Amino acid sequence: MAVLKRTKGGATRPLIVTLLVIVVIAALGFAYATPYIALNNLKRAADARDAQTVNQYVDFPALRESLKQQVAGLLTRRLDAHSNGNPLAAIGAMIGVALIGPLVDAYATPDGVAALLNGMPPRGDPGERPPVPAATNTPSDAAATSPAPAAPATGTAANGNGNAAPPQPPQTTAGYRGINEFVVTYQHGAGDARYSAIFQREGVFTWKLAAVNLNE
Repeated sequence: MAVLKRTKGGATRPLIVTLLVIVVIAALGFAYATPYIALNNLKRAADARDAQTVNQYVDFPALRESLKQQVAGLLTRRLDAHSNGNPLAAIGAMIGVALIGPLVDAYATPDGVAALLNGMPPRGDPGERPPVPAATNTPSDAAATSPAPAAPATGTAANGNGNAAPPQPPQTTAGYRGINEFVVTYQHGAGDARYSAIFQREGVFTWKLAAVNLNE
């Protein structure tokens, strides 16, 4: 009987070890994927203007402070590039500083987060507000709203004013820059400036948008 018990125990032990290894691997895989999941959930919520869900994935005090620093740096670089000893540069600097607060207030919102995650960062222009991302219809939505297929357009894109088609979505790359930092970088073209949205880890599995870098 004692031999039988030892045999059963010896057969059970490898099964327990295997299950523990599987659980550990699954937990590590989920932990690695959590910032990608947070990014996807935040973008969907921001595009839908779901403020309650956006609040779960954004550290607004930290984002607001980061926006202040980044917009101030953006305006400073612009003034340095155009001043060339011009005494009016000081006036421009004061005006620029006055613009920072309203611009930050506009971008530290679900609308602003949606703009940031759709390749539309602040430019530091007077009275600037986050642009509204273009609505995208799913195939089912298109079928419901378009009873008959439209005739093919000729020449320039038919958008009502003869202009070219809207710009394509930005090129996006995402990845870790440390165990507690996850960065999403946006660029519209090879020669265009890049900027990034920075997520910070909170706890083990939680990530929040906490900063931007407008001079990536």
